[in-house]
Amino acid sequence: MLIRTLKIFDDCGAIDAIVLVVPAADVGHVQDRLLPEAGLHKKILLSSGGPRRQDSVFNGLNCIADDDSVVVIHDAVRPLVTCECITACVEVARIEGAGIAAVPAWDTLKRVTDSGIIETTLPREQVWLAQTPQAFRTGLIRAAHQSARTHPFHATDDAALVERAGGSVRIVAGSLCNIKITTVEDLALAEALLSVRSSSTGSAF
Repeated sequence: MLIRTLKIFDDCGAIDAIVLVVPAADVGHVQDRLLPEAGLHKKILLSSGGPRRQDSVFNGLNCIADDDSVVVIHDAVRPLVTCECITACVEVARIEGAGIAAVPAWDTLKRVTDSGIIETTLPREQVWLAQTPQAFRTGLIRAAHQSARTHPFHATDDAALVERAGGSVRIVAGSLCNIKITTVEDLALAEALLSVRSSSTGSAF
């Protein structure tokens, strides 16, 4: 899964280099075994992860020297992302500072109590489901992460840190195929989507 995701970024013209953040215990294996067998062409920088996703992203940002670039943050467990989506996020971030992939919420949304009782129905017209990639001007996202460390705050995605710091984040149309693989069912769905994609392009992915 990781290699498939890396290859998409490796083949994407909008990406110059890749920072790969992995658990500290896995750095040696990834560096000595996994990456040499992957056949990637772009520069790869390895960084150790932290106790939370947010800490891992911060460690990865510390591998980037300048603040004038655009950084794309992506979950390795989304291997069906496309170069077109990555590029669209990068282009928005260059102009507006931040752009993230997301899809509209099609289902009816309910806010519930801790005991599972519905409190209210939310208007889905203004609700989008955030995905990755999420692209930012490096200085903007670095400052947002630093602020969250100085004044402790935890978010489930990086856009929330920029929002908290007063930044504006633009939505970029994502895809329902850009699923996050967290369960066995997700893996089966991803394999089915990859099979369809391979059939339509005539090549293996």
